[in-house]
Amino acid sequence: MARQWGPSMRAAEKAGCVVSASRAGQAEAGSWSCSGVILSRYPDLVLCHGGIFTPFLRAGSAALTAAGAAFLPGDSCGDDLRLHVQWGPAAASLAGRAERGRPGLCTPQCAGPEPGPPARPGGGRLLQPPRPAELLLLLSCPAFRAHFARLFGGEAAEQWRFASAAPDDEVSEEEEEDQLRALGWFALLRLRPDPEEEAAAEEERGPVVAVASPGAVPKGAPLLACGSPFGAFCPDIFLNTLSRGVLSNAAGPLLLTDARCLPGTEGGGVFAARPAGALVALVAAPLCWKAREWVGLTLLCAAAPLLRAARAALGRLGPGTHALAALLPQEMGAVWGLPLRDPGPPWAAAAVLVECGTVWGSGVAVGPRLVVTCRHVAPREAARVLVRTTPPKSATIWGRVAFATQETSPYDVAVVSLEKDLHGVPLPVPAEHFHEGEAVSVVGFGVFGQACGPSVTSGILSAVVRVDDTAVMLQTTCAVHGGSSGGPLFSPRTGNLLGIVASNTRDNDTGATYPHLNFSIPITVLQPALQWYRQTGDLGGLRELDSATEPVRVVWRLQRPLPEAPRSKL
Repeated sequence: MARQWGPSMRAAEKAGCVVSASRAGQAEAGSWSCSGVILSRYPDLVLCHGGIFTPFLRAGSAALTAAGAAFLPGDSCGDDLRLHVQWGPAAASLAGRAERGRPGLCTPQCAGPEPGPPARPGGGRLLQPPRPAELLLLLSCPAFRAHFARLFGGEAAEQWRFASAAPDDEVSEEEEEDQLRALGWFALLRLRPDPEEEAAAEEERGPVVAVASPGAVPKGAPLLACGSPFGAFCPDIFLNTLSRGVLSNAAGPLLLTDARCLPGTEGGGVFAARPAGALVALVAAPLCWKAREWVGLTLLCAAAPLLRAARAALGRLGPGTHALAALLPQEMGAVWGLPLRDPGPPWAAAAVLVECGTVWGSGVAVGPRLVVTCRHVAPREAARVLVRTTPPKSATIWGRVAFATQETSPYDVAVVSLEKDLHGVPLPVPAEHFHEGEAVSVVGFGVFGQACGPSVTSGILSAVVRVDDTAVMLQTTCAVHGGSSGGPLFSPRTGNLLGIVASNTRDNDTGATYPHLNFSIPITVLQPALQWYRQTGDLGGLRELDSATEPVRVVWRLQRPLPEAPRSKL
C-alpha cells in the first residue's frame, strides 16, 4: 500500500497549500480561505478555488455567470484584497529557510492567516510563514460548466445543493447563490517574489506537479485528495489532510470521487496512484446534497482542461504574463505518450441499467441472457423490462421478469430473462468466500441514472452476517444511493462478484439516510439457484428464497433475535 501511494503522497505534500483572502485594514471583518495547489516555484504560481473571491468582485458574483465569461483579470477584484498563501515544510525550498537561519512558523495554537513570530520548537506542526500573493486572474472551464448544467440544472436543480453547509444550517440565499455561481471557477495567484530565496533555490525552478491527461485515469481508479478542512483555521492540525477514494464517475472534465472532503478543501489537489503522483483534478465542491440528503461524493474539476484555460487566458492578459504560461505544468500524456483512454476494470462493465415501467435501478449480468436485480426494481413476474448496457458497447435489450421473490421474503431479488445475448459484457466470477475488512466496490446507476453511466464507489466489507455458518448478509462502507439497488458488489482485487446491493440505511425517526452503511445479498445465496435455472429453466431453486428461515428474516428486518424463554421450574 505504501508503495502504491508513496509518489502521490509526496506530490500532495509538495503541492498542497492554503490560501486566505481578507480586506486591507479590516482584520476584524474576518477572512475567507480555501485550499490550493502550488503549480510551480520561482516564480511561485498557485491555483486555488475562486469562491473566496466573490466578496471582493467589483461587479459582484453575477460577473461569474455573465455571457461569455471564461476568465476575469486580477483587477476585477477590489484594491483592498489581501492574499496570503501558507504551506508545509515539504513544499519549502530545499535550500531551506533553516539553512539561512530563518525557521518556519510553528503554530501550536489555532492561528489565523496573518504571519507572526516563530513559536517555540516542539509546540506544533512546522509550517512556512504565510506569504503575500497577488491575483493574476479568475478562470473557469467552459466544458465543466456545460456538463454541470446538463447534470444538475433544469428540473434536477431543485434537488441538488452544493453549499459548504448542511441543508438545515442557516445560510442566506445570497451566500448560497454566490457559492453556486462560483462553482467551476478557480484563481491563479503569484506569490510576491523573495529575491534572497529565489537566488538560493535556482535548481528548484519550474513546475512542482505533473498533470494527468483527460482519460488517463479510468473510472474506479484510486485517488488521493489533499486539502485543508476549514481552510486557514488551525493549519497546524488540518493543513494538507489526505483522503483516499476512487474516481466514481466522469462527464468530460466534471469528475466525482468518493474521497471524503470537508468545507475548506475547495481548490485542493486530487492525485492519481497511476500515473504515479499525477495531478488529476481540483476539488470544486466538497459536499453534495440531493433531496436534503448527503450523497457522500465530492465534485471535482479536471486539472488538464483548467490549465489549458489558464494558458489561453494568460496569453490574452498582456505581454507581462506570456512567460508565465510556459511555467504551468504539462500534461503527462502529452510528454510521455501515455494512453489517453484506459478502459478501466472489466468487472465494472457487468453492471446494467434496469427499467421497469416508471421504476429504474441497477442490475448485474450473470449470464448471456440473464440479469439479476432487486424485486423493488422489477417487482412483477412476466413484466416487460428494458436493460441498457454501458459503453464502450452500449446496447438496449428487452426482457421479462422470470422470477421475483415475494414481498414477505427477506431476499429482495428479481431475475430478468433477456430476448437477446449481452454481447461484449463480461460475466463476473461468483465469489465463494468473504473476508471482513477486504476492499470492495459497488457499481450502480445511483445519483445520475443513465446520464453518465454507472458510478463506482469504494469501501471495505465491514461485516459478514451469518446464520448457521452461512453468509446471509454483507455490510459495506461504500457510498450507495437510490438507483444503486440491484447493482453488483465486487472485490476489486480479484474482480469476483460478492453480492447484489439491496439497500442503504435510513433512520425512521429522523429521516436521515446513511449512504456509507448498506447491505447486500451474498452471491453464495443466489448462485446455486441461478446455475440450476440456467441449465434447466426450472425456477424451483429460486422459489426456495421465499421460504427462508426465521433467523434469516430476523437479520434482514434488522432485529435482535429474541432470547430463548427461560423454562419454568414449576
